[in-house]
Amino acid sequence: MAEEKRTIISMMEETRKFPPPKEFSVKAHIKSLEEYKKLYKRSIEDPENFWGEQAQNLEWFQKWSQVLDYSFQENIYIKWFQGGKLNVTVNCLDRHLKTARKNKAAIIWEGEPGESQTYSYEQLYGEVCKFANVLKKKGIKKGDRVTIYMPMIPELPIAMLACARIGAIHSIVFGGFSADALKDRILDAKGTALITTDASFRSGKVIGLKNNADAALANCPAVKTVIVCNRTNTKVDVKPGRDFWWHEEMAAPDIKPVCEPEVMDAEDPLFIHFFVSKKIEIFPSV
Repeated sequence: MAEEKRTIISMMEETRKFPPPKEFSVKAHIKSLEEYKKLYKRSIEDPENFWGEQAQNLEWFQKWSQVLDYSFQENIYIKWFQGGKLNVTVNCLDRHLKTARKNKAAIIWEGEPGESQTYSYEQLYGEVCKFANVLKKKGIKKGDRVTIYMPMIPELPIAMLACARIGAIHSIVFGGFSADALKDRILDAKGTALITTDASFRSGKVIGLKNNADAALANCPAVKTVIVCNRTNTKVDVKPGRDFWWHEEMAAPDIKPVCEPEVMDAEDPLFIHFFVSKKIEIFPSV
């Protein structure tokens, strides 16, 4: 019998192309690769006018006086949309409440054990505003650094948007990181509050996030507030005066489903992201 010839296909370099169906392209905002390349070319050659036009799609409390100002001389700086005032959550949530889109799904979520949940834009707006009011009740304000150490559950984007709503700067730490990694990122970001869960599900196992958080916070004295979302019904230690349950705080009678957005400058920090090297990047509000 002739020996079967076998080959190994390398997936390190992908050269195949999969064109979208015509009916999809017709409805798309950018309808072809050629159109995309044309837009990209203009963004490189004429960035001020290009991004000025794109920014018209956002809702602003106050329009900018200058799209771009920069210098690559001794004092290097780049400033975008000077004088512009906005809040990113208005563009993510509020503007959709004015249309029929308010009843459409903003988040469709499925968890590892098989549960699922859907939030419309209107429902998400209410949850974000309520949690923003929880943060304000705990004394968290514009410019404060809030660390988020959570699994991929709806409360994660709710926490992110709630921070942005009140002008607090959020820093997300991957839920698979250790206590030491969490500690380092809290200290580097100068965090004063932490949002986490009791635990998380990962490949069928229960991972104790709150236990990791407690170990990290032993060396983070600036953190005065910890809000814990009950994800797995895991028993955890609760430090009085510092630790609070998400569901209890959200159910408090003084927590309203409306929170006016903080007026932010276009260059105000929105969030802090740590790369693998622990290099810090601070991203603006627009």
